Amino acid sequence: MKITITGATGLIGKKLVQKLAAQNHEISVLTRNIEKAKSILPQINSFTEWDYNKQDGGWIDVISQSDVVIHLAGENIMAKRWNKDHKYAIRNSRVEGTKNIVRAIENSDKRPKVFISASAVGYYGNVEFGKVDEEKTAGDDFLARVTDEWETSSKKIDELGIRRVCVRLGLVLDKNEGALAKMLPVFKLGMGGKISKGSQYWSWIHVDDVVSVFLEIINNENLKGAINCTAPNPVTNKKFTKILGAVLGKPALFPVPKKIIKAVLGEGSEAVLSGVCAVPKKLLDNGFKFKFENLEDALKDLLK
Repeated sequence: MKITITGATGLIGKKLVQKLAAQNHEISVLTRNIEKAKSILPQINSFTEWDYNKQDGGWIDVISQSDVVIHLAGENIMAKRWNKDHKYAIRNSRVEGTKNIVRAIENSDKRPKVFISASAVGYYGNVEFGKVDEEKTAGDDFLARVTDEWETSSKKIDELGIRRVCVRLGLVLDKNEGALAKMLPVFKLGMGGKISKGSQYWSWIHVDDVVSVFLEIINNENLKGAINCTAPNPVTNKKFTKILGAVLGKPALFPVPKKIIKAVLGEGSEAVLSGVCAVPKKLLDNGFKFKFENLEDALKDLLK
């Protein structure tokens, strides 16, 4: 199949492209920096410049030749302390970028069979109690509103008769990038611990299972709409840090006070102080098998 992907140089994108290329799919990468993308993805030959703010360019022709469009691009939420400009970039890179891709698909003579867009369990906002599946409505904090608008911006795809899937990603675990990678140096020194009270749920998933979910979505026509991309067994932050410490053979006795998190991250602290116990009901109902259902097994694999 001809598969076009944005965000291919990110944590998920790199591993997904590697797997798709190994399966002999024809991959086209839309990117803001072609030279950087080439250095990260040497196995790919097709790169086209793409700016999520622009509605024109050669990337539109690439879209029109695709069987599958996978849209992963979006500003890193925790790249810097939140301010007006960063919050604008978080929202704009997701919402306007998606609108421009959807517009290109709408205007194409040949349209893809499936459109897969990244989303996030941040859609639900902070949910203190109970498990949450895909039927839960959106929350009302900044990230929830952005994620809701992000998903809504692709709804035109449904009217075009194209299968649309919004992959609500949880905390993606990888030892080299993302939240876990940032935590490891502190925990290896034996100075890790829960964040605030540690009661907030972290809906985690091993990066290899994320890739498998995307592959399943491409091939399983029954998967459509919002999909929770999380392991079946979310844990609280307190339990997460305890298990991480145990896997590393280090104590996890140094909690990070709420006021410290707020002082460092400002408004962005909501991303780590809140949480949701999101479960992958649609994936499980469709027979998807996770390689890593339990956090301890996932961490042992990643940190072996």
